[in-house]
Amino acid sequence: MQLQGKQQQGIKAWFKGGEPLIWANAAAVTVSTLAVIGLLILLAVRGFSHFWPADVFVASYALPERSSAIVMAERVESEEVAIEQLTSAGFVLDTEDSFIQRELVKVGNRDVSGADFRWVLSRYLKNSEFPEDAVVLERREWGNFYGFLRGVKEAGQRQEYSDDAALWADFQQRIERAEAIHDDIERIEKKAIGAVNYRLEKLRLRERGLALDEELPDAKRAQRQLEIDSERAELDAEYKVLQKELNGLYAQWNRDSFVMETAQGQSREQRVSTVVQAYRPNAMSSLDKVGFYFAKFGEFLSEEPREANTEGGIFPAIFGTVIMVLIMSIMVTPFGVIAAVYLREYAKQGLMTRIVRIAVNNLAGVPSIVYGVFGLGFFIYFVGAEIDQALFPEALPSPTFGTPGLLWASVTLALLTLPVVIVATEEGLARIPRNLREGSLALGATKAETLWRVVLPMTSPAMMTGLILAVARAAGEVAPLMLVGVVKLAPSLPVDGNFPYFHLDQKFMHLGFHIYDVGFQSPNVEAARPLVYATALLLVVIIALLNLSAVALRNHLREKYKSLEM
Repeated sequence: MQLQGKQQQGIKAWFKGGEPLIWANAAAVTVSTLAVIGLLILLAVRGFSHFWPADVFVASYALPERSSAIVMAERVESEEVAIEQLTSAGFVLDTEDSFIQRELVKVGNRDVSGADFRWVLSRYLKNSEFPEDAVVLERREWGNFYGFLRGVKEAGQRQEYSDDAALWADFQQRIERAEAIHDDIERIEKKAIGAVNYRLEKLRLRERGLALDEELPDAKRAQRQLEIDSERAELDAEYKVLQKELNGLYAQWNRDSFVMETAQGQSREQRVSTVVQAYRPNAMSSLDKVGFYFAKFGEFLSEEPREANTEGGIFPAIFGTVIMVLIMSIMVTPFGVIAAVYLREYAKQGLMTRIVRIAVNNLAGVPSIVYGVFGLGFFIYFVGAEIDQALFPEALPSPTFGTPGLLWASVTLALLTLPVVIVATEEGLARIPRNLREGSLALGATKAETLWRVVLPMTSPAMMTGLILAVARAAGEVAPLMLVGVVKLAPSLPVDGNFPYFHLDQKFMHLGFHIYDVGFQSPNVEAARPLVYATALLLVVIIALLNLSAVALRNHLREKYKSLEM
């Protein structure tokens, strides 16, 4: 009994000492950390494995009571499936097991077979081989093509080669040549012709503005019309030269073709210009595959999307996300700081101030889609329409700022994150010791000088904390952006060589919306799935980098003004 009493006293002392709370906190932190690490590992494994060149197998596939077929594909994933599920779907299987393994394989050749992926039962794959001459073509349209290279034609004439190695080497050179011509075509179409079209559109607006100006004297009107006609004639001539050069490049681009044979024995002739790259994964060494992997990953970061966003890169989405967050940060920081300074330093502390603070705190909990609806109604339909009426009447009825764009998306997110900056800054102002203010005032400084030279510098780490929280929320938001500026595919970046160089009225791409679009709106879900994981991980990394930049700046400011707190 005495021993039992001592144990009870020990347990009571253990609880009173607060040790259980410490263990509970440690467990919560551990679970949270493991959850984050697990999420990142899942995204990395599922997403980044997409860039690895998987081996291509050729096998015969014959289900019971069905004819045999040749399958040429790469393995994507496998799983166990209940036999009952398959038999209820009409399959006849010759096994007594309860479960059977099936594999999702990428067969490509969508223009031949109609589907990129199919499920096969591993049990009925026979005589699997990995031929070294199996070729994977990554095409601009219709996805990948799997087959064997049988010949190359130049201007319709079949070329002769001494062996298969010479054929493959010449095929690779022709792909590189077509890719170089394609770069020239893009440069002319997007930059040179794009610039000419932009200037022609500006001339059209000038001409319409001339027609709308009824007070302009006839002589001056005629002179300006002559100037416009002269500039238009020069641009038309420049356009014809570019178009002629473009026609020549297209003829060169479509000169070569090649013949591929599928595993089922079908021959198909295709243009070399349709191929982005060709490789033989079964003949590649481990070092070759590592190099290929990083090249594909670099393309993912730097190229534009293709095939309804299921192929190619995501650079426009990365650029749009970063530039929108930067503009939002530039807008929200001064407004948030000014509002917080007024509430803490100048406003009379009373009922009205408390009501304002409650309103600000409640705004932080409003669903983001509500901000999107407000941005659409107020900024775009009201403010944007008024700007168009005042500054761009010659462009009407086509809207300039009265339509979703980068500016309105940034302003909407600045409004969404404004409460976070206000609250964080106010808390920072509240922590400044009162004796510092009194000391400054005692030395003869005014209240404004005290605020500017003493209080605000010491509050800057709190401002940066608010900005960090704002960036983290803004970069991950999607719902409001769908109403105020984000699109599935933007034809060009909001920054280019045409005056004013930075186009705030232009629509843009965003990583969050890209994930939604690829994951839920894509016509080819299986092909898009790895890109969803890779893009999600990239979005997390970009948010982390933006936050780390703000954290580094906050720590620098904290160290700089640390001496004032002593």
